[in-house]
Amino acid sequence: MKRTRAQESRAAIERLYITMRHLYNRGSYKPMGVSGEGLIQALMVLSPEIYGSLSDSEKVELDGLLYVMERLPKGIEECRYIRLISREGYETSHLEPIIPARRKRNCYRLDEQIMYVEMTRGRSDIYDILTHLTFLYIESRKIYQNSSDPKGKLSANWKMLEELVRKEQAGEELDVESASSYLSHILVRTFEETLAAVKKFKKSSHTHSLFSIVYHLGKLALEEASQGMDREISFSATLRERIGHHVYGELWANRIKETLLHKGLLQRPIHIISANLHSVLHTIYAHQALSAKSFEEIGQIATAISIKSKTNEGRRIREYAEKYGFTDLPDESGTNIGAQIIDTAKMEKSSLIPGVQLPKEKEKCPVFVVMDYAFGEQAYECFDELLKPFAVDGVKYPLNVMSTSIMGKAGILHGGKGDLMVPTAHIFEGTADNYPFRNELKKSDFKGFGLGVYQGPMITVLGTSLQNKDILTYFMQSSWKAIGLEMEGAHYQKAIQAASKIRGNVKSSIKILYAYYASDNPLETGSTLASGALGMDGVKPTYLITYKILEKLFTK
Repeated sequence: MKRTRAQESRAAIERLYITMRHLYNRGSYKPMGVSGEGLIQALMVLSPEIYGSLSDSEKVELDGLLYVMERLPKGIEECRYIRLISREGYETSHLEPIIPARRKRNCYRLDEQIMYVEMTRGRSDIYDILTHLTFLYIESRKIYQNSSDPKGKLSANWKMLEELVRKEQAGEELDVESASSYLSHILVRTFEETLAAVKKFKKSSHTHSLFSIVYHLGKLALEEASQGMDREISFSATLRERIGHHVYGELWANRIKETLLHKGLLQRPIHIISANLHSVLHTIYAHQALSAKSFEEIGQIATAISIKSKTNEGRRIREYAEKYGFTDLPDESGTNIGAQIIDTAKMEKSSLIPGVQLPKEKEKCPVFVVMDYAFGEQAYECFDELLKPFAVDGVKYPLNVMSTSIMGKAGILHGGKGDLMVPTAHIFEGTADNYPFRNELKKSDFKGFGLGVYQGPMITVLGTSLQNKDILTYFMQSSWKAIGLEMEGAHYQKAIQAASKIRGNVKSSIKILYAYYASDNPLETGSTLASGALGMDGVKPTYLITYKILEKLFTK
């Protein structure tokens, strides 16, 4: 019986993950060798939407290349050897960390050939970077093939690109249009497409120019093919030893609980919110400090701050908040997840937000623990550790957790960027793990605000960069009736349900609130994550979800 494209795609994802686990356990591999070829073939079969023209044998994918380069350290295209490491002390060395624009992690360039990349966010982080690197190697092979004839003789376009990169490095002026014309032949793209991509890369201060990136990717592929100078990806022994053992999650959670204990807040009603590190702060303190009287006023203040982060309102809110209950906990653990604690008992106003009164008794006033977005499997590691009692000198201090709220970005399958999704269950892709739950938030809570709102099951995927239209259409149109996809929902649910129903670390009556805003629609051409960030379109949905979480928690 002939398999459908969705079945072939799911099989390709499974092969990718099995191969990645094997290579990771082995310790090293050559991406263009036999082992790496297995990853390449599986990714080519899958042909994810985010990587655009990946499966085209000649065309180099440009939007996907920018997406990947902003998530990898600057200069990685020049390195023959890439080593994935744990946090192993390089942060105290003389080496200057390189931090990618869109994926906060410390990376270190040892010399011209070697790049070290810290992996502290769990297996999802490793799978994500290996997928991106595999994409780069596929594109580098295309560049090499487009720059030479079947006998290996280099074309005039390649020699011209080499000269252009030399001039660029020397600081000489380039005729961008002429340079783009030469480059377009190597990319097998139109002049118009190439020039637009050159301008996009120029805007990004965290990557080299498109000319330099294409040249160095092609140069390494050329040297590998003609001189046997193999590229290699390896994994440090410490990384392989630590993965899966919650090393960083435990450090992160203990710092939060230590602060709560020190401030005498462990026994107070605690509400955990996984969100960004600005919307809860600005929503609560725009009302407290600037007397905002409605969601609309809070939204106007948030928009002004988002347009120009150093506005007077932003400074006033921050300074006021630090005097009245706000504690900032920047990450020191390696998780790259910052946290905040908000003690409402120290607030001046008797209302939390417009229309929501705080209890008169100090001991009943809620405490908020706000954590930044986790990444994939890291959500389970951090939440599992946070919900455990805090042990000090043999004494266990349980947390009085009343609610857990998750606000996230997700890919939507109905609607478009900026619309909202209210999940009723999380379906874990590639496993039999499904997590139905009672969501305190409902579709009706978001009506009348001019945004599309969808309610139903959501898919927790193994990687957003590994989804194609066939898989997503299957989840949307089959009896699963999925409304969107994201990477953390099932991991949070696994931790919450284990803590409440099995371990007894938190009350079984714990309230759960989930809502997502759409960062992209992977089923629409031009609306994938590679098409760019939400920008200002994300302000309203972000603050609306935040406002509704706070309103729902304390409105009877």
